[in-house]
Amino acid sequence: MYLTRGEAGIAGKSHELSADIRTREAKAACQLLSAKPVFVGQVDGDSLINNDWVRQMQDLIYAEHPDLVFTHWPIDSHKDHQVASLLTMQAWTRASEKFELYFFEVCTGEQTMTFRPTDYVDISAFQELKRQAVYCHQSQDPLGIYACGHTAMEDFRGRELGVKAAEAFVRMNGRGQGHHFPV
Repeated sequence: MYLTRGEAGIAGKSHELSADIRTREAKAACQLLSAKPVFVGQVDGDSLINNDWVRQMQDLIYAEHPDLVFTHWPIDSHKDHQVASLLTMQAWTRASEKFELYFFEVCTGEQTMTFRPTDYVDISAFQELKRQAVYCHQSQDPLGIYACGHTAMEDFRGRELGVKAAEAFVRMNGRGQGHHFPV
């Protein structure tokens, strides 16, 4: 799911043209990953959280009947990332159909802050495919995305897990979620 279409994301381009470029890039990345892009409909740089948007996010998530949802870590320097996280958390909290919720990190130290993983996934076999999907987003400076420490994050999380490359997540628990252990 894409919170916005990147309307304000390309300097010197109109919102309409930027949205068109970014939407095509998103669709290309999703095609590479055999994923279906879903666009939430917020405006890049002007994202909102209110009851109407919470309901819209719930409807979009429920329509997919997910078992598992990933969202941005809420303590992030990027406002749109914060809003995406909060909307998703509200949908999770209100969900009649429960799904597991995990938070991911983005350029830890620059954007994501105070991230302490609970879970790891070995991405060694998929690291190149991931890079190709990121590089579909040419207007977003994929080289810069990796330069902000993305490769270092994959390597570091891999070291923590004992593999070549990994991604780390924080699992949400509460409200009927989480693991219960016998006393």
